[in-house]
Amino acid sequence: MEWASTTSGAQAVNNNDELNLSLYGRLYNWHAVDDLRGLCPSGWHVPTDGEWMMLEMELGMTIAQAYSESERGTDQGTQLKSSASDTPNWNGTNVVGFSALPGGWRDHIGFYNISGGSNAMWWSASLSDMSTPYYRLLDSGMSGVERFDYSLQSMGLSVRCVRD
Repeated sequence: MEWASTTSGAQAVNNNDELNLSLYGRLYNWHAVDDLRGLCPSGWHVPTDGEWMMLEMELGMTIAQAYSESERGTDQGTQLKSSASDTPNWNGTNVVGFSALPGGWRDHIGFYNISGGSNAMWWSASLSDMSTPYYRLLDSGMSGVERFDYSLQSMGLSVRCVRD
């Protein structure tokens, strides 16, 4: 329950398994993303919701799709996922070198969900009009990208840093 009640930045390794650390990296709660000290190395930052949308539109998503929530786009998720020729691989084409991997997530009470390697979620650095953070989800069973804002800031999601 400590994970659920903290308002401080926290990180975890999915299922506390060192292999997951080397393959997928760490999972962070929103408080770690929102920490003024910065989660990313110097010269890097967690992308905003707008930066995620710019990437998605660069991959062919329409403006209307980019600003909507739920699953959006056509094949933008497939373009972001690692390809069969990547190690490790996922069911994507990795056309832009994003190399997304299905690292799973941690729920607000500390349960790990690696879903048999079928999905991954990434925080953005932006809050919605409802003051809840936006995130992105990719899933093996879909080709688009899901965009949601979520009130459980204690969820453990992946973070992708981008250059300033």
